[in-house]
Amino acid sequence: MSGIEYIHDTNLEPFEIEDINVALKNYVLFSKMDDIVCACITEEHMDIAFEYLSKQKMEYKIVFLDEESYEKLLNKFLELRTDKELGSIDKNAEEEAGVDENMNLTEFLRNSGDILTSEESAPIIKFVNSLFYQAIKKRSSDIHIEMHEFKGEIRFRIDGVLTKHIELEKNILNLVISRIKVISNLDISEKRIPQDGRTQIKIAGRTLDIRVSILPVYYGERVVMRILMDSAQIPSLLELGFTDDLIQELKSVLQHSHGIILVTGPTGSGKSTTLHSFLQKLASPEKNIITIEDPVEYKTNNINQIQVNNKVGLTFAAGLRSILRQDPDIVMVGEIRDNETASIATQAALTGHLVLSTLHTNNATAAITRLVDMKIEPFLISSTLLAVLAQRLARLLCPHCKSEDKIAEDYANQFSLKKDSVIYKANGCKKCGYTGYIGRQAVGELLIMNDDIKTILKTTTNDYQIRSFVKKNGMVFLTHRLKSLLYEGKISLDEAIRIGIKDD
Repeated sequence: MSGIEYIHDTNLEPFEIEDINVALKNYVLFSKMDDIVCACITEEHMDIAFEYLSKQKMEYKIVFLDEESYEKLLNKFLELRTDKELGSIDKNAEEEAGVDENMNLTEFLRNSGDILTSEESAPIIKFVNSLFYQAIKKRSSDIHIEMHEFKGEIRFRIDGVLTKHIELEKNILNLVISRIKVISNLDISEKRIPQDGRTQIKIAGRTLDIRVSILPVYYGERVVMRILMDSAQIPSLLELGFTDDLIQELKSVLQHSHGIILVTGPTGSGKSTTLHSFLQKLASPEKNIITIEDPVEYKTNNINQIQVNNKVGLTFAAGLRSILRQDPDIVMVGEIRDNETASIATQAALTGHLVLSTLHTNNATAAITRLVDMKIEPFLISSTLLAVLAQRLARLLCPHCKSEDKIAEDYANQFSLKKDSVIYKANGCKKCGYTGYIGRQAVGELLIMNDDIKTILKTTTNDYQIRSFVKKNGMVFLTHRLKSLLYEGKISLDEAIRIGIKDD
């Protein structure tokens, strides 16, 4: 065997040999470097690896990897192996679909084994494992299992849009749903009432929480599984995709020690992610940060998180009231839904706390009207509200397959677009899963409560009048930001219309 190198390279690609599973068990990974096949090992398992390599017919160049590089290469190998197994899973599931619904699914239940290294052979168990694996690999946020009259189907929500993953026979899907019920500690025999549960999966060394909701429908049961993320996946303000000017304004607002900062937008517009991004920016050993959420979407180690539980009376309002007795510096309320929560949040801001929360409104200025509807006095809004960020998530065009497009004259007139502008449209290729889009970017408008707006609130709380006023004073609306992304070739006209290019 040739000479030894010590390297750090997290971009190594797997090189497959025969009996790769045996090599993995002996802590040996193979990769090509400068067209030479190398055996990659670690110092920790050097003895086992050398013993394995000494029995091989071929001689390989040996490379010692540091822990991070070895772990990344190992995960790539495990993913490759799982990908190969997926092709045969559906066939196996169909062949064995005739087994009793209460077949031995309990064996693999509450274990913490890694999906990528699991060697369970039961086809339904294997299928459910692969389902989670594929969902995470495709950057899915939700898995939908739906039952129809003759068939069932599984769909993934990717970048905010549902896409079909697979169609299955109903009897197979019933077994899949039973499996999901058991790993979520739900009643396998109960099919008449809704059930909610949670489970955990471990994949590629990461543990993820899955929130499970099961609903009886006409043809059986419908399952939605939300994949909840950990703190390592919380993007920074820069990674969210906001423009530089907006980021600077947000950083300035976050420096306040008390007041209310609201993030608004429809369901699925990334409000919770933005709030957690704010919290990570604010978190420090000197601050006591407490949140109350429904559900806890990001598990973080540096803040205290409370899960809403309506069954025992732990609502947003009750939780917020208790939080204020815990000497917090910063409070995050998942959503202000009613007058009681709004009143307590306002009182918290008046008594020296920084409160972060969300509202369901279409734009930033409408948040003021919404608070007034919740019986919050305009003078209290002026005293406590610092800023309102209204945001959307825009799907970005796939850079590999997007193509030039022309703006039709009627669209140009309807949306006040430049007629001679070069824009791009989605096509679809292998790299984007034939959707035409890869990833999403946050687009936002920020209303900062300055003295002029506070003066306006003394005479009116009408959304139209406030919006007209801030527009004259230079506030950049969502429409303008969407048009900029359209002209830059980052989003398509269809996506701009879907998000609301006409809202202003």
